[in-house]
Amino acid sequence: MVTMGEKIYKIGQVAEMLGISVPTLRMYEREGILIPIKSSGGTRYFSEGDIHWVRCIRRMITELGLNLEGIRRLLALIPCWELTDCSRREDGTCDMSADSTRPCWMKENRPCKQNHTECYACPAYRYSVNCENLKTLFEIRLRQLSNGVLTNGKACHR
Repeated sequence: MVTMGEKIYKIGQVAEMLGISVPTLRMYEREGILIPIKSSGGTRYFSEGDIHWVRCIRRMITELGLNLEGIRRLLALIPCWELTDCSRREDGTCDMSADSTRPCWMKENRPCKQNHTECYACPAYRYSVNCENLKTLFEIRLRQLSNGVLTNGKACHR
């Protein structure tokens, strides 16, 4: 999240800094793996944290051989309900864990948010788009899956 005094950059500046194109950054947004800060006029801005995340995306693509669908599915494995203390998850009315193809901020019926501006500040998105946190989150998630717990909380029958 952007804090007071933190520098933000326009989309063209970020593209130039990272040696990628503006359409590539817009594609990451369309694909749901990047949420920019938008002005009322629609100008996209990025914080230092966002730039770090784009670098991480680029590494996942170039070094790990992931495509955007793969990155999106990895992000979908992150248990947003644990990061946001979602009470709807516990009472069974939250369906965010039912679809493991898209992260919570891409889903239509987000019970906690109304628009992507709010998703930018959401703890689930902010925590998820940090490369250092991803490894820990996936290790936890893989342990849960190997112990027989699926994303919807039901036991896995092997």
